[in-house]
Amino acid sequence: MRKIFMPVLMVITFIKTAVAQTTAVHVSIDPGTTYQTIDNFSASDAWSVQFVGNWPEHKKNVMADWLFSTDTTASGVPVGIGLSMWRYNIGAGSAEQGDSSGIKDEWRRANDWQHQSGQLWFLQAARKRKVPQFLGFLNSPPVQLTTNGKAFAHKGVSNIAPAQYDAMAVYVADAIHGIHKTTGVHFDFISPVNEPQWDWSDGNQEGCPYDNAQISAVAKSISKTLTARKINTKILIGEAGKLDYLFSTADKPAKGKQVSAFFDSSSPYYVGNLSNISRNIAGHSYFTTSPANVAVSTRETLAAAVAAVPGLGFWQSEYCILGDNAGEINGSKRDYGMDAALYLATVIHRDLAIANAKAWQYWLAISPYDYKDGLIYIDKNKTDGDYHDSKMLWAMGNFSRFIRPGAQRIKAGLDGDSTLLVSAYRNTDKSVCLVIINPSQQEVQLAAATTKGKISRLRSYVTSDAGNLQPVPVQNKIIIPARAVVTVTGSIKL
Repeated sequence: MRKIFMPVLMVITFIKTAVAQTTAVHVSIDPGTTYQTIDNFSASDAWSVQFVGNWPEHKKNVMADWLFSTDTTASGVPVGIGLSMWRYNIGAGSAEQGDSSGIKDEWRRANDWQHQSGQLWFLQAARKRKVPQFLGFLNSPPVQLTTNGKAFAHKGVSNIAPAQYDAMAVYVADAIHGIHKTTGVHFDFISPVNEPQWDWSDGNQEGCPYDNAQISAVAKSISKTLTARKINTKILIGEAGKLDYLFSTADKPAKGKQVSAFFDSSSPYYVGNLSNISRNIAGHSYFTTSPANVAVSTRETLAAAVAAVPGLGFWQSEYCILGDNAGEINGSKRDYGMDAALYLATVIHRDLAIANAKAWQYWLAISPYDYKDGLIYIDKNKTDGDYHDSKMLWAMGNFSRFIRPGAQRIKAGLDGDSTLLVSAYRNTDKSVCLVIINPSQQEVQLAAATTKGKISRLRSYVTSDAGNLQPVPVQNKIIIPARAVVTVTGSIKL
């Protein structure tokens, strides 16, 4: 006999405290309605890890723990944010060229894969802390293969000739094999192209433009080489400079509509039939996060475009706070506090809950700059210095530490008018978690109940001005502090 299981509806009630009255805000959670499966949360080792990896052992171990650890202290405080993937910069060799590279900032040059001791230390540190997935990415082809002998382009023209695509593929395969042989780390994914819509002609960093035809050809060359060498790494394609280029031509007709360009079988640039192409399209959330109506509509359109291709997923594969964001927040100047953390958490929420992102990946794990671009900040010193965590690190941890690979996003709906942002997830071990963002100046009280089934062993983890992922046992009420990101975890018995 076939048993029929009815979906369970969990109702969670928020009670907002106010001077004059108490207002109830309800969040309805339905585990029977599921959306995307989460693949990973990640950050990249560009650019500073090449130096920080050679800092004193105790300092780099603390930073590695902050990024990768899923351990907790004796008092139950998470040691780190538990990233589930690490993005590794396979450099083009501009660092070996020194000043003749034409890249003015030494920290934005990169070694070729055979001379990356600092990066290899962090790669092994991630493996030691049981990070389950790894990705290697290239910002530029290796300088020995580029048209101008540099790791950046000239006047926005792609810096590698088609005749060199196969040689680039060999370089990629050699890097995957060589790094695995040295460290034991195998790259699950390789991303050969980064933000191909931009010109990359200013010498600020390694970079190379491509149009869709060129990206398709590069991917096919790498696919052929990986297959011949029996390397089971998947090729991640896209890495669009902003989300619009995934579904529209925008201002780059030859570089836009990448979802259909690469995954519509009628396209001349189709690569979806290659067995080692990842069934995910990657894009960056830059320049699409404000104002709120634009952020929402962009992600709705993207979700629809991806859903139109059976089996295709979307990865948000790079973001930090850039520009003035329609006056909402400015990317310049470091921010260790909750202003940047709340903004970042809002971007993550919208990418997951509206764009249906299966992965969410930050840009600089460790930054030496006076900019809102790092989870961890350091002195710009190649051998030693001070280091600081940020609230952005721990706010991202409200997602990455508790939403593990294989988790499914489940339905979460707010009733009534509220500034709260809520999303819900069910992990493969059947645990559930809700991530709640409260940008307001008012504390909120939450009382949890279920109409069917039972949710138990509730605990909340709070990132606010008062602490980072601070655990709070739940009795009758869950406190959502003002200006906080809170993850509520529990077990559900259906």
